[in-house]
Amino acid sequence: MPLIAPFGTWRSPLSADLIITGSVGLGQLQVDGDDIYWTEGRPSESGRVVVVRCTPDGTTHDVNPAPFNARTRVHEYGGGSYLAHQGTLFFANYTDQRLYRQDAGQQPRPITPPLPMRYADLQADPLRDRLICVCEYHDADGPEASDFLAAVSTQGDHPTPLHHGRDFYHSPRISPDGKQLAWLAWDHPNMPWDAAELWLADVTRDGFLRNPRRLAGGPDDTCFQPEWSPDGTLYVVAERTGWWNLYRVANDTLEAMCPMQAEWGQPLWVFGTRTYAFAPDGTIICSWAENAVWRLGRLDPASKTLTPIAAPFEQYDYLAVQGNHALFIGASATELPAVISLDLDSGATTALRHSSTITLDPDYVSAAEVLEFPTTGGRTAYGFFYPPQNKDYSAPVGEKPPLLVMSHGGPTGNTRATLRLGIQYWTSRGIAVLDVNYGGSTGYGRDYRRRLDGEWGVVDVDDCANGARFLAQQGRVDGERMAITGGSAGGYTTLAALTFRDVFKAGASHFGIGDLEALAKDTHKFESRYLDRLIGPYPERRDLYVERSPLHHVSALECPVAFFQGSEDMVVPPNQAEAMVAALRTKGIPVAYVLFDGEQHGFRKAENIKRALEGELYFYSRILGFTLPDEVVPLEIENLRAP
Repeated sequence: MPLIAPFGTWRSPLSADLIITGSVGLGQLQVDGDDIYWTEGRPSESGRVVVVRCTPDGTTHDVNPAPFNARTRVHEYGGGSYLAHQGTLFFANYTDQRLYRQDAGQQPRPITPPLPMRYADLQADPLRDRLICVCEYHDADGPEASDFLAAVSTQGDHPTPLHHGRDFYHSPRISPDGKQLAWLAWDHPNMPWDAAELWLADVTRDGFLRNPRRLAGGPDDTCFQPEWSPDGTLYVVAERTGWWNLYRVANDTLEAMCPMQAEWGQPLWVFGTRTYAFAPDGTIICSWAENAVWRLGRLDPASKTLTPIAAPFEQYDYLAVQGNHALFIGASATELPAVISLDLDSGATTALRHSSTITLDPDYVSAAEVLEFPTTGGRTAYGFFYPPQNKDYSAPVGEKPPLLVMSHGGPTGNTRATLRLGIQYWTSRGIAVLDVNYGGSTGYGRDYRRRLDGEWGVVDVDDCANGARFLAQQGRVDGERMAITGGSAGGYTTLAALTFRDVFKAGASHFGIGDLEALAKDTHKFESRYLDRLIGPYPERRDLYVERSPLHHVSALECPVAFFQGSEDMVVPPNQAEAMVAALRTKGIPVAYVLFDGEQHGFRKAENIKRALEGELYFYSRILGFTLPDEVVPLEIENLRAP
């Protein structure tokens, strides 16, 4: 018989310690011959990124030893930090950002000099015994970093520039015969999902480029993941119909492979993402999203026939093929992310590595409900609703649960309906969660993504507020106990919702933005013109930046806020949080501020992940008025008056 206890007071088996113990972040899956590689971001090792090798017998080995950290900072968000080629590992080391070579049984050794240079998206050019990559040079006297395509000898040398003159480069891919190089490029003020172009050039015998030409891309046709098939045909995902679909290049023109109202691409926040790969029989194993739900299939290039593959997952990241097996980082509504090997003949799946050692009883797991709700302008917005779930408890008759609205980062990104311990942490304690894919999110086509153009701080805020109101009107949550949380851009949406809408009673900003004008003046190159599209050109439209900045309207902010921030964040510097905290402190609004020393944009150390999670729970318990069943380290809340 379940115990009767108020929502929020339920004792959960999912503690913060359990979440971080034995948990790793999986990514950057690659195949090298018979071996499979992936990266693990390990909170237990202060967030160090380790390249792991899996041999055909299923045995795994750490490749780069401590303290080496395979993490690049190109475009600040990184990705594409390593390459496994014929048993040798090449990787960018986080501390010095140099490229290292590690032969089997040997220690890593640097192959680039100590320059203010960063490297990403490494590709092998075996005919010339070199790597091709994206380089980012940071000149202390220059106005901003400069990107270019470069070659680096596998034996070690200065990088040799191959192509420069564009603001950004991405995805260099050399043809199987070594005679052509494809890549993506774009310029300010665009982001890659706005106008990434596909370029192709011939490679001379001495390794330089000639006859570079643009094949596709630009406004209304942004490109993603150029890739060469084994027979030397170039493919790319392009958005010319309003949806990211797959195309084949023939005589420098694009031929549609499988037109559909679905997304085969993803926003290029990081390097190395893949949604398709080539099987030995010439077919293409691919993934695509319909309403932000991902599926897996096999495309026959000859007939252009797409055949779905039945698989129990809703996430297929870093897709690769090895023989008759598809490999990906997979997750579902009931399974946490894992490195998955799927037999393309039988459909059987094997987990090569789980992201967590936790095995959750399904009776403690809240399943996502797809939510469509009306929003401003007579339009529809989307999200995933998670009601409270804990087999050991029931709430008193008539009580409705508190609601925590989650606003994802980006803002060009999305959230998925896969099992996430960070959500179950709340629902197993009796707190409902709404994870919102507000207008501007990917996975719903270009028109939905472009709802945010010129409207950041308006559309996203309306959608989060309207989703919460919708659930309250349905009687599914307590409209007087609703909070909102988010990180980075989601932190801005959180602060804007708390300031400009009278819906939420509390909120938490994780490395969020309070002053848009300060962000426009003080951020890294990759996002330095991002706001031109989301808000307007600066300083010409400074009025909009001031109008939508919570910091300039603290007089309208009447509810408590908790701030969690990394001291070394170059994307959203600490001064953003500190300005908001100072303003709330002066006004007498309850406020909490936690600064994590040594953390960047997002928290990677186990102790800090725990502190942020438990601190936010403690904050809501004090503000929304429920008693925690277990002790947590109290969060210092200034201006909090005794009840």
